[in-house]
Amino acid sequence: MQGRSLPRGLSFWHPVCLSSTWFGVGLLPGAPGTWGSLAALPLAWYTLKFYGPLELAALGLVIFLVGCWSSAIYARRTNDADPGAIVIDEVAAQCLVLTAAPLSLGFFFAAFVLFRITDILKPWPASWADLNVKGGFGIMLDDIFAGIYAWALLYGLVLLLN
Repeated sequence: MQGRSLPRGLSFWHPVCLSSTWFGVGLLPGAPGTWGSLAALPLAWYTLKFYGPLELAALGLVIFLVGCWSSAIYARRTNDADPGAIVIDEVAAQCLVLTAAPLSLGFFFAAFVLFRITDILKPWPASWADLNVKGGFGIMLDDIFAGIYAWALLYGLVLLLN
């Protein structure tokens, strides 16, 4: 990861930059993955409150597909295989995890923590995807695998506590 600058030839307002950095969240100082995961929470809360988990899963799929496209261009333009500024992968994966969450601050916090842990530890196949799958699909896929682990852990926690 070389840094968090905008790709050459693209302004902040370009759809590739807006989507990949999740409207600039990935350009914030500090831990971009954490910022990206946090940025997904209000969107997921709103979607669960007014629609439901299936709609949140569908939204996560749309974000995943947009992320495959935009992160491929962003990475190519920055000459970096997985730029830190790209956080749309965290947003898509966090949406997936939150499909198992009841509308509760406690469970949303648990979903956030569980996803951050699995995203950092990258259990197999997330670690395999991180090393072997290239391009925009690879940038997105390792987080989805980490999200599946976090989803399973959160689902177990929900069953245990509800």
